[in-house]
Amino acid sequence: MTRVILSGCCGKMGKMVTECAKNFANLSIVAGVDFKEDTTLSYPTFKNILDCNIEGDVILDFSRPSSLKSLGEFAVSKNLPLVLCTTGYSEEEKAYIKSLSEKIAIFHSANMSIGINVVNSVLRKISSLLYEDFDIEIIEKHHNQKVDSPSGTALLLANTIKNSIEEDTEFIYGREGHKKREHKEIGIHAVRGGNIIGDHEVIFAGQGECIEIKHTAISREVFAVGALRSCAFVKGKSAGMYDMDNVVNEAL
Repeated sequence: MTRVILSGCCGKMGKMVTECAKNFANLSIVAGVDFKEDTTLSYPTFKNILDCNIEGDVILDFSRPSSLKSLGEFAVSKNLPLVLCTTGYSEEEKAYIKSLSEKIAIFHSANMSIGINVVNSVLRKISSLLYEDFDIEIIEKHHNQKVDSPSGTALLLANTIKNSIEEDTEFIYGREGHKKREHKEIGIHAVRGGNIIGDHEVIFAGQGECIEIKHTAISREVFAVGALRSCAFVKGKSAGMYDMDNVVNEAL
């Protein structure tokens, strides 16, 4: 049994994770952390994780970057793996995450969907083959309450493409003005509106043909299920950095 302490338990994703956990026979949410209160939850909750006195095997975070320091402190003190599903970290916070991975197991992925990470794996294999004859553009769409732009997932896909290509490339965020597109550019475009959960499309546009690889999140459930699988995966792991590639590769 994997016992999960859920940070951000009262948010939309936290509630989805709680609901999805009921379908996992060997995993359960044993405690939650959130500054909000929700008496309908079946497990005890705390406003600060440093006050949590419930034993767990993994900490799962779906909150905000501002919670990182307290989560890290608690995880190190209890020698617990930390699964980070939050996006929008600063460079300083990313450096802190890396330092934590020298002490405990850190699972960090920009997107917890199995499907997105399969797409990412495909991009790693095909981008260098297509680059010479195709221009590459990425379009991502999210709801109007998302605070970071472009999305962490768009950057994940973009960096995978960039790192797969030997030639120098550069990211172009949106397009404005009067200038022809240069082949070395990888365009990244963000759309914000309504309650779009998450759409990501990678376009390889060539002469006379176009290849489009698209992933659409129909429900937040895909992120919750991926996160819970990640908790089961990282339980008992030694210190280091882990991501969804590890989960996907283990399943293949």
